[in-house]
Amino acid sequence: MALVGANVGVAKLLAAALPIPLIAFLRCVLACLVLYPLARLVDGPRKVPRELMWNLFWQAALGTVVYNSALLAGLRLTSALEGGLMLASLPAVVAIGSALFLRERLSPRQWAAVALAAGGMAALTLARVGAEDGGSILGNALVLLAVCGEAAYVLLAKRVAGRVPVITASLWMQVFSAAQLLLIALPGIGAVAALGDPTLAGLLVFHSLTSSVLCLLLWYNGLKGASAGIAGVFTMFLPATSALVAILLLGETATALHAAGLALMLTSMALATWPSRRR
Repeated sequence: MALVGANVGVAKLLAAALPIPLIAFLRCVLACLVLYPLARLVDGPRKVPRELMWNLFWQAALGTVVYNSALLAGLRLTSALEGGLMLASLPAVVAIGSALFLRERLSPRQWAAVALAAGGMAALTLARVGAEDGGSILGNALVLLAVCGEAAYVLLAKRVAGRVPVITASLWMQVFSAAQLLLIALPGIGAVAALGDPTLAGLLVFHSLTSSVLCLLLWYNGLKGASAGIAGVFTMFLPATSALVAILLLGETATALHAAGLALMLTSMALATWPSRRR
């Protein structure tokens, strides 16, 4: 989760230097180069049923293409600080999606988490009024669209959980994502020359291998020794780390409204993900 949060600042730097479709496409290609031998080594040759392949196709479309495109576009307009805070609304958006599309009943605590997340987003919107510090309401809205894409991925992932090995599923998702991004990435292919800058190339490799490979392996191996509820609590490191990177490395400035938004978002995430006490 700390790496995911740090990648918000990395993605902002990449979006300022390269076309957004090209960043997303190259990220998927690099991930495929690592995931293919890893899947063969760990999972072995696996045939995925056709209905699950379609599910993985839509996971790629929403959780990779929409998520990355909207996130990178949003970070071109808004600050890394506010983008990271908007990403903290993910547990609340997943809860709403579960209620609307999976007909799951939300507990009072989950509804409170949704309300607090809405309050955090309202605080960020108020921070934009009359501000000239690099933030943007439109940019924040695009990051929220990215959150919706990621939430759709989470809901779709429930269909394949336990039916396809994690690394194999991730590999197919990256393959589908690269195929979907290829046509829109081609017009900006000339910008690849910018990757002659070692710093920019290093940022792209870091962004791809941490977000699409390392974070996945750390997360699912962590779940072997911790419950999903406890693991969910650690998602609070996402907005916290993104805020630290934005302030300490990118030189962005936090205001009292940003602090209020962060407090509301962290409380929302804690309510949405804290494990229930068993009787």
